[in-house]
Amino acid sequence: MILIFLIAIWPVLQSFYFSLFDLKLNDPTKSEVHLSYNLNLEHYLNNYPFLIGAIDNEIKNENGAGELQAIKEKLQTLDKKLQSNSEISAKYDSVNDKLMNFKQVYPDVSIAEIDRSLAKEYEKTAKIINNKIKNLSVNVKFSQEKKLTGLAAGYGDALIQPNFIGLQHYKDNLSTSRLWKAIGNTTTFTIISVLVELVLGLAIALLINKAFVGRGVIRASILIPWAIPTAVSALMWKFLYDGQNGIVAKLFEGFGLVDNMEKLLVTDTGAMFSVIFSDVWKTTPYMSLLLLAGLQTIPSSLYEAASIDGAGKLKQFMKITLPLLKSSILVALLFRTLDAFRVFDLVYVLTGGGPANSTETISLLAYKVMFNQTNFGDGSALSVIVFICVAIISMIYIKFLGRDLLNDR
Repeated sequence: MILIFLIAIWPVLQSFYFSLFDLKLNDPTKSEVHLSYNLNLEHYLNNYPFLIGAIDNEIKNENGAGELQAIKEKLQTLDKKLQSNSEISAKYDSVNDKLMNFKQVYPDVSIAEIDRSLAKEYEKTAKIINNKIKNLSVNVKFSQEKKLTGLAAGYGDALIQPNFIGLQHYKDNLSTSRLWKAIGNTTTFTIISVLVELVLGLAIALLINKAFVGRGVIRASILIPWAIPTAVSALMWKFLYDGQNGIVAKLFEGFGLVDNMEKLLVTDTGAMFSVIFSDVWKTTPYMSLLLLAGLQTIPSSLYEAASIDGAGKLKQFMKITLPLLKSSILVALLFRTLDAFRVFDLVYVLTGGGPANSTETISLLAYKVMFNQTNFGDGSALSVIVFICVAIISMIYIKFLGRDLLNDR
């Protein structure tokens, strides 16, 4: 139970926790989980002194001196309140000295937590000052207008607000067409590939379950596609599907499966067919292996008795093989359905989710959001959605599987 918790449950709980936050690695203010308000002293001290200096310069030039003086006093009053904060005061001088000496300031030194009331006052003051300077710039000609307005606009960026957003990521994702399209693509891929693999796998299992010369070689050769790593297999099929030199694409064109070999990976239907065909080629041996194990548990005496009673091969298959193979089929379907619904590497290498996201699966979508966009909060939410879908599929299968096992008893 401890191993299951550490390997299976804990990562899901952690993903769910991250999904409750607006966590983006490309945004310094959202690169970590923040449950409280914080002040980035490095950003603050790179802004505040220069803003005061710019205001003093305009006051000397008598450009809106009265209103700018009031703004300056408001800034200085707030600065004193910030320095009276115990955590800020402990880091204020240290960060300032490092900036003055052009030394690197690390986040653990420059980030200081502040209470909610002070943070709200800072946020309110930053908005008031920014608006006042903007309005002043309309009527007053400042000597350094761009510098003054830019520093006023950037003053509020030093405040780091809590990035807890609750279930907002789930609400946003479930209301977007891209997620539902990805789920639709995943469902289509799963249903078609698993059904075709079941039929072909059962046929191969019945074949290699018979005694004939060279059966061991045939069994070993059939398992080769399954033994090839998925990424290698996908890259191989990508070359075979190539619209210029791909031999499989040429054969499909010759058999009339596609109008033009170049359309195989550049059309919605062609790309989905290509992905499914590649997956069927690779994982059918796995399905046949599971079913073969079930076939070998059926006593041969049953078939002998059925033959004596005059039952033909088809009747033996329908009355003996399928009923006794039901549990093995359900187990094989469970494993393959879960594996197919979580498909990632095959699609990632073969089509990258294209064209126009026509083969983008939900796992691939989660990867793109989390790693390509570095949006860990939204990506974690998508990962949890994948887990929920897989859990629902598992419960459905296990319900039927459990019922079947109870009936067998």
